[in-house]
Amino acid sequence: MKQCISAVTLLVEDYDAAISFYCDRVGFELVEDKALSLDKRWVLVAPPGSKETRILLAKADGDVQLRGVGHQTGGRVSFFLQTDDFYRDYERMRANSVVFLETPREEAYGTVAVFQDLYGNKWDLIAFA
Repeated sequence: MKQCISAVTLLVEDYDAAISFYCDRVGFELVEDKALSLDKRWVLVAPPGSKETRILLAKADGDVQLRGVGHQTGGRVSFFLQTDDFYRDYERMRANSVVFLETPREEAYGTVAVFQDLYGNKWDLIAFA
């Protein structure tokens, strides 16, 4: 039997702003953008070459979900973006105004730096050793 995680939900305030950030600034691809109703869309983004796991950009609905935007993991790193060339992606993302919260550091497991998305969610950009 084979299983995989096909999508992880990320609460956002605005579909188009989130698509712009992840696709134009981080470098993800827009996998799908389908209207479900007047207010809801099915929006999937993924890193280039990613075949299984995608991010479902879900527009927050109501006060409880709006309060969760940017705080889904209580201030911890939420996601880990693995790359095969850390400095290529780090420099490209910085040139696209992605905010890094630290300078790159070398750890026993590889090169890593924390960045934040447009809502403040923390991500690791990481290249494993």
